[in-house]
Amino acid sequence: MGEVAVIGLGAMGRAIARNLVRAGHEVVVWNRSAGTAEELAADGARRVASVADAFRCPVVFSVLSDDTACAETFFDSGVLGEAPPGAIHVNVATVSVELARRAAAEHAAYGIGYVAAPVFGRVDVAEAGALNILAAGAPEHVDRVQPFFDVIGSRTWRLGERPEQANIAKILGNYLIACAIQSLGEAVGLADATGTDPGRFVELLTSTLFPGPVYAGYGSMIAERRYQPAGFTTALGRKDLHLALDAAVGQAVSLPFGELLKGVFDQAITDGHAADDWAVIAEQQPR
Repeated sequence: MGEVAVIGLGAMGRAIARNLVRAGHEVVVWNRSAGTAEELAADGARRVASVADAFRCPVVFSVLSDDTACAETFFDSGVLGEAPPGAIHVNVATVSVELARRAAAEHAAYGIGYVAAPVFGRVDVAEAGALNILAAGAPEHVDRVQPFFDVIGSRTWRLGERPEQANIAKILGNYLIACAIQSLGEAVGLADATGTDPGRFVELLTSTLFPGPVYAGYGSMIAERRYQPAGFTTALGRKDLHLALDAAVGQAVSLPFGELLKGVFDQAITDGHAADDWAVIAEQQPR
């Protein structure tokens, strides 16, 4: 079994760390707030006092919220200079293409491997060790961390040698989920207005034309107007939408539906739904 650190113990990071512990790996954990780290220490992980201490492990997974958190934690803090030669950092966060490129360059300057590994799957999927892992980086680096991926995921999708290739795939996946939520909200709203039972309508759609977890999961949430507890918040959804729009600008590609969604997300947050599940953007449709 290997030694691995997990930095960032929100719901996703906590699930990843716990599964690695249960698989018999020696797991080091660090989190800005101490409570979750202490909980995992009780399960068998080893809590350390700083990010620099975590980076003394040969493999480090990080599960932080956004570009700013990643830059402050890894680039501005000087911790990369303290990592052992040949260490590998696996970044599970959904970050921008620009951040991914900067991260690859910063890590290479210190002789540290960098693998982008954002995931598809909500917290319950992470808890079950069934994430789909979108991996990009040097093949030898991905090979080294594959045993850990095998614990936390059901499949690893190798998407290329440049880390940003994994990040753009994750960004676009989330963009398409947002588009699906918007279209579901419109359709369910119109069905409801005409007296069609929303739940029955969603069952029909997901049993025939649109099978799959996105339409089934979000469709039922919209039909029941059930947005708590949030599996993925509206605030995070807006962040990821802007990552898609920024990437499109960088490639001179138009995302007209994304521009529409930007206004929908902004209005949902203005209406106080930042902490609700992002399926709540369906509420912007007339009912």
